[in-house]
Amino acid sequence: MQKIKVGNLYLIMIITIIQIVLSSIREKRPKTIFIIGDSTAANKDTSKGQVERGWGMMFQNCFDEEYIIVDNHALNGRSSLSFINEKEWDKVLAKIRPGDYVIIQFGHNDEKADESRHTDPGTTFDKNLEKYCNETRDLGGIPVLMNCVVRRNFAKINTKIEDDESLRNTTYADGAKVEESDILVDTHGDYRLAPINVARRLNVHFVDANKITHDLEQGLGVEGSKKLHMWFLPGQEPSEPKGKQDNTHYNIYGGQTVANLLADALCEEIPELKKYRINSSEKE
Repeated sequence: MQKIKVGNLYLIMIITIIQIVLSSIREKRPKTIFIIGDSTAANKDTSKGQVERGWGMMFQNCFDEEYIIVDNHALNGRSSLSFINEKEWDKVLAKIRPGDYVIIQFGHNDEKADESRHTDPGTTFDKNLEKYCNETRDLGGIPVLMNCVVRRNFAKINTKIEDDESLRNTTYADGAKVEESDILVDTHGDYRLAPINVARRLNVHFVDANKITHDLEQGLGVEGSKKLHMWFLPGQEPSEPKGKQDNTHYNIYGGQTVANLLADALCEEIPELKKYRINSSEKE
């Protein structure tokens, strides 16, 4: 039998050790949670002390970044259609690795009438959600569907929902003077149901963000729910000196509160994430 030279034996040992180390590094790499969606989840400009926050902007605070990296791609004003057509989805696809998670949450802007964003629940909206899920799976990723968070709408008579993005240009004096009741009124209709149906058809993870935020806002009530949103009296918030009445977008407290609730629900849906969950409700 041919003898293995001592030098060759050392070389084999070194190669084996390197392979073991590299394998260990690959196994221990942080997993990424990607987020795609609209302004309710998006990162915001804070360069001038602005206090608007998307829940996705606060989501890293909910997980140990040594093991979970949150990569938030949600953008203001996007729908499930425009996010694809503007090639934003391609940017995410280029980064997904096996074992990563992709949270998919649209609806607010799919409701809008303009052709560049509008989709219909049951047909085009569902088709786009299916595309996100299937293409995530094709890359070894794990899709998680969420339906849209609620708007703070306690109006007795349901009013027309203007473009959510335009709310940033309003002041307190511009806000609609509507008679409110004690009951939160849904504004999303079938757009909140479509992600549930797609999740069932494709057997993918689902988090009912609509119910979670409904229960939060309803529990806080007409006045208490204002503290979640960009709702300020004139002079109350330095970055909004003229005040604001925005029932869609979150402030710092609201963004972190919703992020924590959604993180808890995600960990219940995917128990393996529980060990990375941290309590950081006081962090910005």
